[in-house]
Amino acid sequence: MATQTTASCTGSTLLQPISEIINLPLDQVNFVAGQLFALLMAVWFRIYLHPSKTSPFIRHVVATLLGFYLALFCFGWYSLHFLVQSGLSYSVIVFAGLEHMHKYCFMVTLGYLILCQITRVYVFDYGMYSADFTGPTMVITQKITSLAFEIHDGLTKRDGQLTPSQKYLAIRRMPSLLEYLSYNCNFMGILAGPTCSYNDYMAFIEGTCYQPRHQENANGKENGKYKQSEPSPKNDVISKLCTCAISLAIYLSLCKLIPVEHSIDDDFTNTTPFYLQVVYLYLAMLALRPKYYFVWTLADAINNAAGFGFNGYNKDGSPRWDRISNLRILDIEFATSFKMFLDNWNIQTALWLKRVCYERCSINPTAATFLLSAMWHGVYPGYYLTFLTGIAMTMAARAVRHNIRPHFLVSNSYKCIYDVITWAWTQVAISYTVVPFVLLAVGPSLKFYRSWYFCLHLLCLLVVLALPVNSRRRQAKEQQDSLQDNQTDHNSTDNNCNQKDKAT
Repeated sequence: MATQTTASCTGSTLLQPISEIINLPLDQVNFVAGQLFALLMAVWFRIYLHPSKTSPFIRHVVATLLGFYLALFCFGWYSLHFLVQSGLSYSVIVFAGLEHMHKYCFMVTLGYLILCQITRVYVFDYGMYSADFTGPTMVITQKITSLAFEIHDGLTKRDGQLTPSQKYLAIRRMPSLLEYLSYNCNFMGILAGPTCSYNDYMAFIEGTCYQPRHQENANGKENGKYKQSEPSPKNDVISKLCTCAISLAIYLSLCKLIPVEHSIDDDFTNTTPFYLQVVYLYLAMLALRPKYYFVWTLADAINNAAGFGFNGYNKDGSPRWDRISNLRILDIEFATSFKMFLDNWNIQTALWLKRVCYERCSINPTAATFLLSAMWHGVYPGYYLTFLTGIAMTMAARAVRHNIRPHFLVSNSYKCIYDVITWAWTQVAISYTVVPFVLLAVGPSLKFYRSWYFCLHLLCLLVVLALPVNSRRRQAKEQQDSLQDNQTDHNSTDNNCNQKDKAT
């Protein structure tokens, strides 16, 4: 066991004895230790390198150096990939023309990520889940490509050509090399992200992310005037760390008791009734999700502890620290639609896909977005099976929502029945869809789908054929055309009335 964990880890072996005691791979132990160290540094960073005490230059330098240290501790010399990818992309951003820079940068950055994934999967350790260097490379890819598109929007387009969100994210000046490296490789997000916009990160570094807003319950009142104090992330950080502890305990307790791989066991599929197979699959996926809850919630807590992630105030005056949160656990577990599940799972990645692909792709943006998501995740065939299935599920869910849901909105009791049915369907559909994502290989994935007779694939096909629905872009275009027609009719009516008045 010790030899295996050491060989599969490219980072420091300082914690090898702990790895052997708790019987966990060394790379995972290094990852958790690195994140706990980042949490302590985040508290120190917020208190002692506060924007009121320290210049943005110092904050950039310290955040970058700590990020490089964590990368070396966890990944060893493989962390050089972060510098190489960032350096190549920055060269494209600086030296390529602004008109097509974002496209070249996208191809170079994504191509480098795919090359790293191919070498890791097919040269080193196919099928091994490990905390390897491609994880941070995926987050850096998101940041670099987002940055390139935002620079393109800010320096080549007028405000009238941008959507409100693109206008907010647009970058009006070229970042310096230090700002660029700090954004990509800071210690708060180097190991597990999440991604964020460049403007939000710069506002955090410069101390302008706290907008003064009057909140009666959050701020005190003195001499008839309200005083604004900087909100503290303490309560949210403690709450998220408790969520991390619970998620980790659930995952370690259940992951080996209910493995997903058991769902393709021949004895299990031959002797277990189908409805129990459905229940087992749901429970297996339910036991697998806390791993992601732990990683993403801990990453969110680290950023909050450093003072990053403030998102205004709630109605009761309490501060919100969810600006870069990556998931909403309750909304995931009680999702009543495929879209609702995806909107609350890996939120920052979904926003990245929307901003760089869905909003900018003119031909079948849904399929293009799922394809980009599969390419970004890696080169395992199971990823592509999952996202191809996801396209069918999304189209079928959209058709059901547009054609059937309105009939259940006539009363609260009908809507409750609809919500219960769609919750059960969503959980089963998600579990069915992501099985190849977990099994990775084509053979086991197809074996699973054959044991279910491809039933949900066929059902989605029938639903799409029987309940056609226009795409969102087509609906928006039809609504816009309708408004223009109404405006034209209104103008023609006004002209006729004016002519009649003149004649009179």
